[in-house]
Amino acid sequence: MTSRRAFTALAALVAGTTLAATPAPASAATGTYANPLTVQIPAGGRVESCADPTVIRQRGEGVQPWYMFCTTDPLNDQDRNAGGGFNFHLIPILRSVDLVNWTYAGDVFSTRPSWVATNAGLWAPDAEYFNGRYYLYYAASDTALPGGGSAIGVATAQTPAGPWTDSGATVVEPHPAPCCPGSRRWVFDPDFIQFQGQNYLYYGSYFGGVSLRRLDASGLHSDPSTQQQVTIANRYEATEVVQHDGHLYLFASATNCCDGPLTGYAVFVGRSDSPAGPFVDREGVSLLAGRVGGTPVIAQNGNRWAGTGHNEVFTDMSGQDWTIYHAVDREHPYFAGTSNFTKRPVLMDGLDWIDGWPALNGGAGPSDTPRQAPAAQPGEVTNHRAERVEPDMPGQLVESLSDEFGGTALSSRWTWVRQPASGTYAVEGGSFRFDTQAADLYKDSNSASVLTEPAPDGDYLVEVKVTLDLPPEGCCFNYVQAGMLIYGDDDHYIKLVHVSIWETRQTEFAKEISEEPRYGNTVVGPPGDWTWLRIVKRTHAGLELYRAYTSQDGVHWVRGGVWTHSLGTASRIGLVSMGGSGFAGRFDHVRVYRLNAGDGSA
Repeated sequence: MTSRRAFTALAALVAGTTLAATPAPASAATGTYANPLTVQIPAGGRVESCADPTVIRQRGEGVQPWYMFCTTDPLNDQDRNAGGGFNFHLIPILRSVDLVNWTYAGDVFSTRPSWVATNAGLWAPDAEYFNGRYYLYYAASDTALPGGGSAIGVATAQTPAGPWTDSGATVVEPHPAPCCPGSRRWVFDPDFIQFQGQNYLYYGSYFGGVSLRRLDASGLHSDPSTQQQVTIANRYEATEVVQHDGHLYLFASATNCCDGPLTGYAVFVGRSDSPAGPFVDREGVSLLAGRVGGTPVIAQNGNRWAGTGHNEVFTDMSGQDWTIYHAVDREHPYFAGTSNFTKRPVLMDGLDWIDGWPALNGGAGPSDTPRQAPAAQPGEVTNHRAERVEPDMPGQLVESLSDEFGGTALSSRWTWVRQPASGTYAVEGGSFRFDTQAADLYKDSNSASVLTEPAPDGDYLVEVKVTLDLPPEGCCFNYVQAGMLIYGDDDHYIKLVHVSIWETRQTEFAKEISEEPRYGNTVVGPPGDWTWLRIVKRTHAGLELYRAYTSQDGVHWVRGGVWTHSLGTASRIGLVSMGGSGFAGRFDHVRVYRLNAGDGSA
């Protein structure tokens, strides 16, 4: 494969057009940096949002600059026109020689290409080098073509600094989603690879899923007859495909990218030996499965960063892999003067490979304290070192709060919030049956029953084993679910459930508060015939941190992200079975543990 992901120290020996060499800071490889990356604007101020970043190093000998490109957005709070509205840049260009300190260097386009709708955003650029020139693939959110619809375009240049010339036509045209003739698929988020001499382009998003097409030798045209589905719809977007140790790894983002402090965007990975897949996760579950696979790689860990997603992987000059991605600062989530326009600064962290699978900072997650810097130029060596983060482990069982559901009635420790009708629940056959309700617990819809017991003081781990008798795949049973809560009240809780979302079955990890945007969600590992769910609660620096784990067998666990909350000492452990009638959740057990050692803060 030849692409930006294959850059190593040898890249500096490849001839190409160069700008005047700029000396790299001597401390670039031995110094530190901190997220978010610093991006100066020459006229004053800083770039505070760089969503969907892509990065490439200019070809040539010796010291060469790196370039980053971002989705259409304002640069910062003050980036406004004469009328007071925001300026939306048509793919900003950022430049750096050390991968740490960046400068805004203009935009790819001054006007939209003629085939793009006049009000469209140019999203998710992907920078590549082949055929002796630079390519920038991008998504247009709408087109001026008959019927409109999103599409993929491409521009080319002799240097990453430009000038960039659009090809004048789509690379991937607007077309229907596989599910729905006559619809317009979300043709978003391109990612180019070369594999065994063939050009490929991945693209797609939730409506329609992710597909792969072959490109011709020029890289300007795709062949619709070669289109193949790579992920199931309604789970993934923002793909990034990387070759490592003979495998192809497909990184993809899931859930909502842009929901302020409750953004739960996260990056997952599957592995294959073929560009077309099937890509399967560490548990062996396909990204095409109804009970959809995907191993978490980048997920929020309880620090200031939420919504960590849409990543790109690159290799520094000493062979260390890194990834850039955007995130949301929970303390400053929006552009000034708005209450729903999410700002997405750019972050960078080391990508480590543990037992054949990628892990951000060895599994610690996104960083918000100083880290060792990359080796940006020839001769430098990074001081980044991988450290494996250990998972949270259950300690002593709290027997008074644990229940194996023997006998024929619920223990007296359990109490109902909105007790359901007789006959819709029962303790039977060694499990607790709880029929799904045509009710919900979501914002102002607080009609679902919740079976609760006290939560223990201090830090703890609660585990439930649940089955939901939905068909394992197929549409549509939105949003039937069963699982558990850490419950403060109807408007303050943490939730981890097996849920049906269109044609998928997923494990949703959610948070609700009483202030807008009120509800945020992320996802964890695939559910199974039986699904084991764990929530780990720790208190750190005055914050309640709740981390999710899921398992299909109770032995091998998928470690998910973290929500912070303030549920207090009166919170309770809850069970729910809701979202639509006609099915049943069955709970084999609820087990509550004290915690053994584990890096719960990471």
